[in-house]
Amino acid sequence: MHNSHIPTDGSQQHRDANFQPDPGLLEVLAPLHGNERIRHLLKCFGLRTSLVRLKVIDALLTAAGNERRLGVRGMHSHLQALDIPLSFLSVREVLKRLCSEGVVVLNSDKSYSLHPQAEAVLTGRIEA
Repeated sequence: MHNSHIPTDGSQQHRDANFQPDPGLLEVLAPLHGNERIRHLLKCFGLRTSLVRLKVIDALLTAAGNERRLGVRGMHSHLQALDIPLSFLSVREVLKRLCSEGVVVLNSDKSYSLHPQAEAVLTGRIEA
């Protein structure tokens, strides 16, 4: 049984109800809140949390913070470089599902990025 009050990643996070993040600091905010923000994002879009989804969204956040875009192959290579053993097919299917749910968009250059609404949820500008 899942208890949302117990951190599962080993870190303890405290929220300040008055905190209003700067929407231009997506790449700075994402690491500060770890997987908790990504879990919240997935929940807002009605998706279950899975290791593959967490890692894929985290990789998209990292790429956005470095002003890069990742396609399926780039995403898979990035995850392998981090010693995250996910198959190419798993990465591709997760990206397709995240696209179909509106969390991620497929760009014209076949790269993926977070949907603007998903970015807004992560930065606290809106609650989905």
